[in-house]
Amino acid sequence: MKLVNVTNSHSRLVLNQLENTDAHMVKVYTAGNTTVVYTEAPEHNEILLINENRNVRPQEIEEIKNYFLNKIHDADYHEDEIKIIELAGLVEISIPKHNTKAEVAM
Repeated sequence: MKLVNVTNSHSRLVLNQLENTDAHMVKVYTAGNTTVVYTEAPEHNEILLINENRNVRPQEIEEIKNYFLNKIHDADYHEDEIKIIELAGLVEISIPKHNTKAEVAM
């Protein structure tokens, strides 16, 4: 599966996310009929998968989740704390971040 960065085509969505949430970075990708919105915030990362034609397939969820997890440093998250919420045509993947400096100090 190939993700294509289409952030520039969704400037209004990006601006709304940046203004109304704690996100400091928002990128929008497309994978065929599935739109992927990736946001980074101080305490968590979010991946939103949207497909208005059908439900997102489990294989797509795994591939997209792994794509973004490979871009996040391993020390910033724990795999067992990742939450996936699946609804009709919509999947939200929430990745809580860990403050590695605070954990080392303990």
